[in-house]
Amino acid sequence: MLLQIYLLYLYFYLTMVYPARISKVLPDSIAAEVELASGDAIISINGINLRDLIDYQFLCADEFLEIKVLDVAGKIYHVEIEKEYDEGLGLEFETALFDGLIQCNNSCPFCFIDQQPPGKRENLYLKDDDYRLSFLYGSYLTLTNLSDREWQRIEQIRLSPLYVSVHATEGEIRTKLLKNPRAGRIMSQLKWFQDRRLQIHAQVVICPGINDGVHLEQTLRDLASFHIGEVPTVASVAVVPVGLTRFRPQEDELIPVTEKKALEVIEQVQILQQEFRQNLGSTFVWLADEWFLIAGEDLPCESEYEYYPQIDNGVGSIRLFIKQFMNVADRLLPKKVPPHELTWVVGNAVERVFQPILERLNSVSGLNINMCPLSSDYWGQNITVTGLLTGYDLITKLRGHNLGDGVIIPAIMLKHEEFVFLDDIKLEEVSQQLGKPIFPVAGAEELVRTCIFPLKT
Repeated sequence: MLLQIYLLYLYFYLTMVYPARISKVLPDSIAAEVELASGDAIISINGINLRDLIDYQFLCADEFLEIKVLDVAGKIYHVEIEKEYDEGLGLEFETALFDGLIQCNNSCPFCFIDQQPPGKRENLYLKDDDYRLSFLYGSYLTLTNLSDREWQRIEQIRLSPLYVSVHATEGEIRTKLLKNPRAGRIMSQLKWFQDRRLQIHAQVVICPGINDGVHLEQTLRDLASFHIGEVPTVASVAVVPVGLTRFRPQEDELIPVTEKKALEVIEQVQILQQEFRQNLGSTFVWLADEWFLIAGEDLPCESEYEYYPQIDNGVGSIRLFIKQFMNVADRLLPKKVPPHELTWVVGNAVERVFQPILERLNSVSGLNINMCPLSSDYWGQNITVTGLLTGYDLITKLRGHNLGDGVIIPAIMLKHEEFVFLDDIKLEEVSQQLGKPIFPVAGAEELVRTCIFPLKT
């Protein structure tokens, strides 16, 4: 058996085949009918080897499929399937990238990966810059590491929109930021997308003293020049403040964003927003919520976010969450509940803007919610967004305090689908250290339900 598996491995290595390992087969699906199982792997569909989830989705759209399968015992066999066009097979995979992650080849001084302490879990140090993850999940890439083959693939199967970290359109400035001579090609790359009617959403991370001021205005005007036609090449832009931690390299020469700088950037971008709304028919460029939190300014009204094109970049997410909460509260919050008390942990950046939520929760008779806004000593930040709070922060700042009947934390503080904080401390350990149950909540409705019946969630 070992020899058989080794020979199969050697065969796949020499022929550049990357089997797609199945993690789940949905019940009553086509895959279940043909007896595919978790642990099996798909080698090819209709004779074409799979590189990633994009290949799988593209090839599975056909009505007739011949699938080559490698089962858990190392045996290869074929399955023939006839189905409706675009009907799914009902499979989930261990990863979206069967041939491995395309890693970053830049040396950006503001990269969060390089601002972490050593010795944590391995995947915290993976620098992805993969166009496939950008298309599938909206992660940002820089376009500096694409081979001709990858550019051809983007064009041939029309992978659009992609999410691109632009940071600056002036070649010299972008090269300085990314520490990569290929970074200066961004304007010609945008023209490439335009010529093929493909779209991107852009991101500009502001590093004070490097790409702000006149450089920021140049960048936004350059990007706006691609927001024309029925299919604008640059669909939207998010302007985001650089985030720095105490673990960052000492020689990075970066300057933290101050309240004064935040006010300056807000004023500069809002002037351009007015111009873009008049000339382009769209606000086009949006400021991340964090700018307003740092500056102590009110968030823009809901109508200014249009269709929330940059919601995953922290643009409008707070305003949308407050709206969703109020709608859910009107529907689910009772007038009275059995007396209980809970501690709700958030980053201190949102303390002021979440006051209406706190007041609405505490309007329920018998319910006592204590908001606990924390900064992160772990990262060395005075102002901290909720998603960066760690297990260390909770333990050091909450231990010994009256936490009521339990602690509510936003699920964004934990690794996706796992109960582990960014500093590798497990949720169970924090709960033991605090001597209280901890309730992770995802979204407004789960927050409301947990506040009402914490022990039933």
